[in-house]
Amino acid sequence: MSPVERAEREELLERYDEIAQLAGGLAHEIRNPLSAIAMNLSLLVEELDDSSPRERRMRQRVLSVQEQCGSLEEVLDAFLQFVRLGELEVEPTDLNAVVQDFVAFHRPAAEDHGLDVSLHLASDLPPVALDTALFRQVLENLARNARQAMPEGGPLELQTRLDADRVVLDVIDGGRGIPEATRERMFEAFFSTSPGGSGLGLPTVRRIVEAHGGSITCESEVGQGTRFTVSLPPADLR
Repeated sequence: MSPVERAEREELLERYDEIAQLAGGLAHEIRNPLSAIAMNLSLLVEELDDSSPRERRMRQRVLSVQEQCGSLEEVLDAFLQFVRLGELEVEPTDLNAVVQDFVAFHRPAAEDHGLDVSLHLASDLPPVALDTALFRQVLENLARNARQAMPEGGPLELQTRLDADRVVLDVIDGGRGIPEATRERMFEAFFSTSPGGSGLGLPTVRRIVEAHGGSITCESEVGQGTRFTVSLPPADLR
C-alpha cells in the first residue's frame, strides 16, 4: 500500500470512528427502552391465555408487537455492526486459503439450498493485509445475497485473480440478476428490496472492504446473474 493510499485509509477510518461513536450512543439510547418493552411484553404473554376469544385476540396482538420488537433488535445489531468496525487487526494473508476455508465450512448449507459451489483460484497471488474475521463477514454477506438470488438453486462461483497490482475476488451467481435502479442504491445504508431485510448487509461489506484499502463493484443483468468484484491491494511486506 502506497503512502497516499495509507493516508486515505487512515482518514476514512477516522471519519468512520466519529460516526460510530455518535451512532453507537444513539443505538444504546434506543436499545434500553426497547429491552424494557420486550420484557413487559413477555410478561403480558404469560398472563394472557386462551380462556376466551377476547383473551386470544389480545394475546395475538401482544405476540405481534413482540415480534416487531425482535425485528428492531435485529436492525440495531446490524446497525452497530455497520458503524463499529473497530481497529482492524490485519496481517499478511493468503486470500485463497481464506476463501477455501469459508467454502469448506459453508458448502453443506449451500448444497442444502441447491447451490453448486465451484472454486477457481489463481496460484500466483501475493498475500493481502486482512483482518480475517472481518473479511469472513464479506464472504458471508455475498454468499447470502447469492442464495437469495437463487431460491431454487443454481451455480455459485468464487474465483481469485491478479489484475495489474491488485488482488481480486469475484463472487458470481447464476441468479435472477439485479435491476439497474437497485444496483445504483444497493450500497446505501438501509436500502433493501428484501422483506424484513435491514438494508445493512452490502453497506457493511463495502465498509469492510474499504477499511482494507480495497473497493467493491457489482455487474449484473436481469435473468443472467450477478458478479461482485472485490479488489484489494497486496500486503506491504517491507
